[in-house]
Amino acid sequence: MVVLIGYQTYDVARTDYAMERSEAAFQLGLLGLAQFIPLFLLTPVAGLAADRFDRRFVSAGANGLDALIALLLAVLTLLEGLNLPILFSLAAMHGAARVFNMPASSAIAPNVVPPTLLPKAIALSSMAMQASIFAGPAVGGFLFAASPSSPHFMAAAMLVISALLVLAIRPIRAAQDQGRVHPLRQIIDGLVFIKDQRFLLGCITLDLFAVLLGGATAMLPVFARDILHVGPEGLGLMRGAPALGAAFVALWFSFKPLEHNVGVKMLLAVAVFGVATMGFGLSRFYPLSLALLVLLGAADMFSVFIRNTLVQLYTPDNMRGRVSSTSGLAISASNELGEMRAGLSAVVMGVTGTVVFGGLGAVIVTAIWAWIFPEIRWAKTFDPPPGIEPHQTGPKQRETAQ
Repeated sequence: MVVLIGYQTYDVARTDYAMERSEAAFQLGLLGLAQFIPLFLLTPVAGLAADRFDRRFVSAGANGLDALIALLLAVLTLLEGLNLPILFSLAAMHGAARVFNMPASSAIAPNVVPPTLLPKAIALSSMAMQASIFAGPAVGGFLFAASPSSPHFMAAAMLVISALLVLAIRPIRAAQDQGRVHPLRQIIDGLVFIKDQRFLLGCITLDLFAVLLGGATAMLPVFARDILHVGPEGLGLMRGAPALGAAFVALWFSFKPLEHNVGVKMLLAVAVFGVATMGFGLSRFYPLSLALLVLLGAADMFSVFIRNTLVQLYTPDNMRGRVSSTSGLAISASNELGEMRAGLSAVVMGVTGTVVFGGLGAVIVTAIWAWIFPEIRWAKTFDPPPGIEPHQTGPKQRETAQ
């Protein structure tokens, strides 16, 4: 659904609004901004909701809203009623739905999985997600070529199924240890916790700036339509290629999780992500472009797996929703603002230039973060620091553990 929103936005800009390539690419940047604004505004509220209410209901409600958005896209596509304002509005609504889904769903796993199995559980979850991210755009691209509305109808049905599956999990609600603390105070406490934990701050901001500069996905519709000339079918395969690489890495970690030098390996993976992005920007051979996207996705999954595991294990349960929402904001900011950055720079240096420059920027950011956050380099294993238990929920539990 998200991939096709980008393709339809670019196609409408080129066809209905007669925009030049650089102008239409700029619309993709604005589309990313439209998704980011609700993420930025609602992230503190979404994190608090995941810590105060049943996380199943929060996640299922977000999926229900996303299903409605997919249904609207399907009907308007069928009636040929899409235009840029509608596409931007639906993209913003999708951003609002996703901001509530991410912290609630990601905070569930540590509540239902023993700490010793959490890295494998995160790997299996990531493998399932990446496999669907690979299959979704690939199948959706072919469905779109046959009937443009059909992939959106399918997305709506699957989002409803997703909401029902989340509700099948036993009740999940973080234990409250803050009494009648004002919600705004709880939001601030979550942000202060991240600021004081330099390791968490370094992990979250590394992803933010590396993908902000290095993300190439916003420009994929341009490569598919006007550079590699492979159409929506080729776009689906290109958009799914990173997920294929990510799924292989997640599958590997589900059987053989990392155990040593996790911090250094995360930094190296981000650097490989940047180099692969540069190669993709320069490639004009479709099979090579796909291979580089697979490598890019594998490197990204490598770093994401390490970061997600460390963030979950280094955060007490009563703050996990707020920390996850802030981490999710960084991820979304890197994606959506990265798309805006790519759209803006494409006007100045062209599509190829903006992708190559972004990949180089990701490598440079990795080197800088390795220097200013030595705590990342010092992280050897996934063991949480003293005083933090993965299922820790409050002062009483901490006293019992001690």
